[in-house]
Amino acid sequence: MTVKYASVIIDISHESVDRIFQYRIPEDLQEEVKIGSQVCVPFGSGNRRRKGYVVEITEKAAFDEARIKEVAGLVKGSVTADSRLLKLAWWMKERYGSTMHQALKTALPVKRRVKARNQQVVKSMIGDLWSWKEAEKKPDIFLNEQQQQVVDAFCRDYDKGERTPYLIHGITGSGKTEVYMTMIDHVLSSGCQVIVLIPEIALTFQTVMRFYARFGERICVMHSRLSDGERYDQFDRARRGEAQIMIGARSALFTPFERLGLIVMDEEHEGAYRSEGAPRYHAREVAEHLARMEGAHFVMGSATPSVEAYSKAEAGLYRLFSLKLRAGKGSALASTEIVDMRGELREGNKSIFSRRLQELIKDRLEKKEQVMLFINRRGYSSFVSCRSCGKAIKCPHCDVSLTLHNNRRLTCHYCGYTIPLPGTCPFCGSEYLAGFGVGTQKIEEMAKQMFAGARVLRMDLDTTSRKGGHEAILAAFAKGEADILIGTQMIVKGHDFPGVTLVGGLAADVSLYAPDYRCAERTFQLLVQAAGRAGRGMRPGTAVIQTYIPEHYGIQAAAAQDYQAFYRQEMGYRRLMHYPPVNHMLGLQVSGRDEELTSHMIDLIRDSVVRHFGACLEVIGPVPAPVYKVNDIYRKILYMKQENYDILIRIRKYIQDRWDETEDCKKLAVQYDFG
Repeated sequence: MTVKYASVIIDISHESVDRIFQYRIPEDLQEEVKIGSQVCVPFGSGNRRRKGYVVEITEKAAFDEARIKEVAGLVKGSVTADSRLLKLAWWMKERYGSTMHQALKTALPVKRRVKARNQQVVKSMIGDLWSWKEAEKKPDIFLNEQQQQVVDAFCRDYDKGERTPYLIHGITGSGKTEVYMTMIDHVLSSGCQVIVLIPEIALTFQTVMRFYARFGERICVMHSRLSDGERYDQFDRARRGEAQIMIGARSALFTPFERLGLIVMDEEHEGAYRSEGAPRYHAREVAEHLARMEGAHFVMGSATPSVEAYSKAEAGLYRLFSLKLRAGKGSALASTEIVDMRGELREGNKSIFSRRLQELIKDRLEKKEQVMLFINRRGYSSFVSCRSCGKAIKCPHCDVSLTLHNNRRLTCHYCGYTIPLPGTCPFCGSEYLAGFGVGTQKIEEMAKQMFAGARVLRMDLDTTSRKGGHEAILAAFAKGEADILIGTQMIVKGHDFPGVTLVGGLAADVSLYAPDYRCAERTFQLLVQAAGRAGRGMRPGTAVIQTYIPEHYGIQAAAAQDYQAFYRQEMGYRRLMHYPPVNHMLGLQVSGRDEELTSHMIDLIRDSVVRHFGACLEVIGPVPAPVYKVNDIYRKILYMKQENYDILIRIRKYIQDRWDETEDCKKLAVQYDFG
């Protein structure tokens, strides 16, 4: 029989989960020992034994075989939440091409004990703002016919053990949250637990308010702004069974629930569900796999589903439901207008506010109604350049221009580098330095000048960097303490403000210029979501899309709020260019401080991949990353397209094997990204 070895984590109750030890698996245990199994192993001097979890099984010895000890035995009945998370980490490592250490750091909760906080995490988010929502009693949920049909289908499927994932395509304001909560009630009644995924911290406040009102202290919360101690407390409450619902961003997926019954993924289309660090996983894929592992149901919802998810629904891999009516009595989708900013300029209007938008803002202010204005940038202006020599002031560590803020400082939004605004050009000495482009701070200043007396709030990464910043701004706007809310795209995603009757997209097409094949999809999604913030109460709403490309299909479909029209056009483009979901795509990024070595190694990888797989593969690049240098690290990317995902996984493993054998690669970093 082939000799097999188990990589074992000796103790996962502490933060340092990166130490792995290898043991030989006895022949009589080879069928029983699996990834996630709890085993008893010799550890340290003498006959001392410790329990550990198997995180990898291999036929390759990591060091001298004579020095490798044997697994002493299998701990019976040891299937725990932690062991299931270890299996999930292994799957992520295999699928996304990270190291096991990186996958473990992602999937296993940080376990650093500090002073316990328990429900203070939830209550600190809510503070004294409960008066905004009537949260003292469990709110009744009244479903319309379309909502009830989705819930009835779910309850039947759940009780029968049918676990085909659901995709709920519901227009903005169609009451997807009420559907989720009714589903959750059914799952909790069966004694199981629930994970609710939301994409951004900015959405956490309203979501927690609504869920706390419904489920009380059965919920716990997980997001990136929590301290290590708060994160520990939330996961520990779930592990001990004190909470049955975890609400949070991507990391909430790794909640150690013993009886997971349902995963809900709200705003499924959001880019925040894709991890930027290794492993570069997508929460939708991990959630779907985790649900299969646990025998749980997986429900996704969005007004603008991702092309990938909708194509799976069309193929029958997901069960598709549509909610075409707004849930609120008397509420209807906002009317949407497109303003061609080229015409505004021709007719002498150089302001970022079109004449039509100015007119509508004044009208809403007179009527004591609220306005939301968004732009895809923050800061005072986009960049500063010299009018004499034409050079922009750039970050010395990153390949980007510095952004001017109204404290007269220039800041890099990649590495944080900051300097005072110089009095003269650092290149030619000219005094003629000027800011170009417009950011949120500049819009705030202009709005206060143009609409005298209006109460204006700004919400972007600068104003929300402090803990509780999101909650304070959103609560103030919800309570009517401001007339105009200005911000980046975080303000137009998922929020429900009945007083808002006008939404303005000030530079709606700026995201169309992003170096990403998904740019049209993201622009369409953002504009539809933005329009969905207007008219959620009894009064009708209007959305204004200001653009320099009014004929673009993404802009036109967003104005019509016609998902099907957009989907057909976008899929035509993806088929033509062999982009996902038509083909699968693997992006390989090599980075390092030595620019020449970085380029040399990725060229070698490309040549090797083409030699071995070229006949069945479309290879693009290597090319510089969209931002070539970050923090003095140079980055180059190679793209590979293939219809068969398994072939891309084989290629990734082939590259990793060559990488591990090459001495120069120790000076570089490699990262894989599956599209």
